[in-house]
Amino acid sequence: MRQVCLLGASGSIGKQTIDVIKKNPSSFSLVAFSVGKRTRQINYLIKYFPSITHICVQEKKAYNKYKKQHPNITFYYGDDGLIELIKNSHNDMVVNALVGFVGLKPTIVSLKLNKIVCLANKEALVVGGELVNKLLDEGHGKLYPIDSEHVALAKCLAVDDQDVDKLIITASGGAFRRLSRDELTHVKASDALKHPTWKMGAKITIDCATMVNKSFEVIEAHYLFRYPENKIDILLHDESMIHSLVLYNNGVYRLDHGKPDMRIPIKYALFEGLTDFKTVVVKDYHVYKDYHFRPFDIKRYPIVKWAKFIIENKGTYGAVFNASNEVAVHAFLKDEIPFLMIEEIINHFMKNHQNIKNPSLEQLIQVDKEIRKETRDYIERSKR
Repeated sequence: MRQVCLLGASGSIGKQTIDVIKKNPSSFSLVAFSVGKRTRQINYLIKYFPSITHICVQEKKAYNKYKKQHPNITFYYGDDGLIELIKNSHNDMVVNALVGFVGLKPTIVSLKLNKIVCLANKEALVVGGELVNKLLDEGHGKLYPIDSEHVALAKCLAVDDQDVDKLIITASGGAFRRLSRDELTHVKASDALKHPTWKMGAKITIDCATMVNKSFEVIEAHYLFRYPENKIDILLHDESMIHSLVLYNNGVYRLDHGKPDMRIPIKYALFEGLTDFKTVVVKDYHVYKDYHFRPFDIKRYPIVKWAKFIIENKGTYGAVFNASNEVAVHAFLKDEIPFLMIEEIINHFMKNHQNIKNPSLEQLIQVDKEIRKETRDYIERSKR
């Protein structure tokens, strides 16, 4: 039985991970979790899972409150508390469902401690993919993706990874896929949050609309499967029923087909790929006549150009891309900036950054901190 530490239990992926654990009580025991500021779940989870011994919250006030209520449980708070949670909770599997840069250090620490990491936190690879792969290559821990697209690729490559021509990641196109560039000028956050096929958190839903999320996934695929950028393509697919495809040199496709339900890839990751699954082989994915496919258009989604750039140049560019985007998205969600300014901000900081090759974790943390401050300053200046 795996002893699980769940980071981000109150988010969309976290809640669905709990669903999977509930349905598989003989395989997984939840021993620790973090909930950030959303602390309402704590009492319920403690009651449902008596195996829980360690919990992390974001704020000290909540830490003091719950520590008094549950003296038999060890509580932590803040980003440092996440690290202590991982180190002290006697887990052998860490499910990282955190959103944003905060998920990088817990991933690194977990691998250094030889944990099994089930990773939904895209930023860990976008920002620190070099560090993650170095640890894996040195034999530290194991890593399994939770993203539906990467689980689909993992399934297809597990069946056949010979003579691969392309890894093809599908994309719904987000909430604004029917709009032209000109029509994006006046869209609001409330419009962007209406994802056509998936129910996700606010930040990732905005990232889907800008295609930053798909840029992240291209970078993730590079680090997870060790394929160069020119071997990774994007295919627009409205219904999100085909999660990704592998194209072989003989022109045949292998794909993962199924309803858009994140519990399926979560279960695959938690069971370390040892679940029953079927992939489908087709000569042409247009055999799915009820589905809609469109070629990816870089002119419509120009932000994706940075995925290739980051893969080719590595260093601290991923940290810049992520930090500027995180701050810009939160500003958009608060109606402080227009939608297209997210791209403007990212482009500005990517073009003006002096790259640091082979950065340490400390250097990545410093670049992240600096870019966040500079991005906030940029946004404030734009309001004048």
